[in-house]
Amino acid sequence: MPLFDLSGRRPGTAGSASARKPPWAASAYVTAVQSGAYALRPLPEPDREAVLRAHSTNVDNLRAGRWHTLLTSAFLVDRPIDPAYGVILLGVLGGAEAVWGSRRTAAVFALGHLGASLLVYGGLRATDAAKETTSAVDVGASYGLNAVVGAAVVSLPNRTARAVAAAGVLGLAVRPLMRKGRTFTDAGHLAALLLGLGAGHRGAFTRG
Repeated sequence: MPLFDLSGRRPGTAGSASARKPPWAASAYVTAVQSGAYALRPLPEPDREAVLRAHSTNVDNLRAGRWHTLLTSAFLVDRPIDPAYGVILLGVLGGAEAVWGSRRTAAVFALGHLGASLLVYGGLRATDAAKETTSAVDVGASYGLNAVVGAAVVSLPNRTARAVAAAGVLGLAVRPLMRKGRTFTDAGHLAALLLGLGAGHRGAFTRG
């Protein structure tokens, strides 16, 4: 039995995923992100970077009270999404939305994006990071995506499959932190994944 029934119903009850609306929100989100990337593309590099930096969840912005960046950063990327990543992003978010519905999928995504961004912010402030890091460009969908992946893993109906999948995604998330060129975003990806796994394990989205 899945631990993380984001549909809000017990398995086997009426109102299956087939009765839900098509996953429109995931398509709209990916389209918005890609459109924004192409809109910024014609700008000179310094101007494009300035826009991205102004909407990043970096230490400088959050310390200055620019909390709107916690939202805007999720809709911007530094370059147009390549086809392979676009398929993954749309497939994971669209698949989750088809099973769980738009609201609950958005809630998991927001948990990962907001939670990981704030945890990274707190960690960087606590370690007195260099100026290059505190003003870095930090935008994109990856934190939210990692949380959705974590929640999806916990929702697998077979206990063995859940354990194997959880170990696999955790291994993939930890591996970048073991390399010399690791960055704070690698820590953010792991944090977002753990948030998704944790929320699913506690059944945080099974009601409402």
